Amino acid sequence: MKKVLAAALAGALVVGAFGTVNALAGEKEDTTITVAASATPHAEILEQAAPILEEQGYTLDVTVFEDYVQPNLVVESGDFDANYFQHIPYLNSFNEEQGTHLVNAGGIHYEPFGIYPGTKADFGDIAEGDDIAVPNDTTNEARALLLLQDNGILTLKEGAGLTATVNDIEENPYKVNIVELEAAQVARVVNDAAFVVLNGNYAMEAGFSVAKDAIAYESADSEAAKTYVNVIAVYEGNEESEKIKALVDVLKSDEITEYINNTYDGAVIPFIEEAE
Repeated sequence: MKKVLAAALAGALVVGAFGTVNALAGEKEDTTITVAASATPHAEILEQAAPILEEQGYTLDVTVFEDYVQPNLVVESGDFDANYFQHIPYLNSFNEEQGTHLVNAGGIHYEPFGIYPGTKADFGDIAEGDDIAVPNDTTNEARALLLLQDNGILTLKEGAGLTATVNDIEENPYKVNIVELEAAQVARVVNDAAFVVLNGNYAMEAGFSVAKDAIAYESADSEAAKTYVNVIAVYEGNEESEKIKALVDVLKSDEITEYINNTYDGAVIPFIEEAE
């Protein structure tokens, strides 16, 4: 990949040279911004931000992670300044479960969650016992189940929300089998499951287009856009540092907004905060 990602391959080996423990974050200002990110679209968007930040005197150092746990742990430890891969419900859930102290420094984009074809291409073909693969982490599984409910595949217990699991399924008229997998693995079972329910970034990595391939997806004007906005997350207190403000401002700039709109075919939508 281009320079910013190529450099990141060595980032995990030298990150100690850049990182500072959170207790010392306010004592030393540096111009390197270390960010842990998912590959698509997060690291790609950061790649576009790098030259803009460079003009402002900052060096952006991005390391790509393939899971949803380590990017938070390396920010909590102070090895990285920020991460860019998650939405707020996942961030809140992670803090609660892991005892971490991460906060939202700025909402950047929204990725519609979608149901995609596996061995079947239409809900009309669904049959008893079909497998439907979903992410197994707390908030994303709930999101997948809510989307399946919205499309008549199942019904959840009343009040089941962002913590819903398969145990909250009240009605399952098609007797589908919900297969729970780590989020990165869901797209890999498209040849085995009837349908897969995917996060936007993993859908893109699998070659799916929201506009062309999704059987159903969350509408862009829904409350999901606010609930599931992907954010820059930092250790509590660091959100006011100059370099984090610079990072967020660039990611919300007209240049990055234009890049997102022109690149992702509706799978990634810039998050525009409502005026107060």
